[in-house]
Amino acid sequence: MISKLSDLVEMANEQPDPQRLLFLFAEVSSESKKNKSQQKGTITPVMCVDKLPSDINAFDDLVKEADEIAKNWDFMFIASLSGDKGEPPTSEDAEPYLTKMTNDVMSGQNIARYVVFDRKHNPVELVAS
Repeated sequence: MISKLSDLVEMANEQPDPQRLLFLFAEVSSESKKNKSQQKGTITPVMCVDKLPSDINAFDDLVKEADEIAKNWDFMFIASLSGDKGEPPTSEDAEPYLTKMTNDVMSGQNIARYVVFDRKHNPVELVAS
């Protein structure tokens, strides 16, 4: 499991084709349970953004930038999109994938494919129920 954002950025930079990182910020509404490691609830997408790995300096900077747009997010879902022939994908190329991420999160399908962090940079493992 990737334990911090810098690990993911490093992995993206090591790929043979340039990458674009896709971010979906989501709000969590959880049901109250005694066992916090197995909480149930719903996840609602708040906003999406795509960035080149070189545009990411630190996790805290990304949180600050996101908070300038909307503060009501709890989890950050991340995926990577490969470029072609030495060129990274454009933001336009990323749009259908960001839409797919949004649909996956809203439906609870295929969420295991994403790296997820909470606001405090803790990796999160989610399971659809």
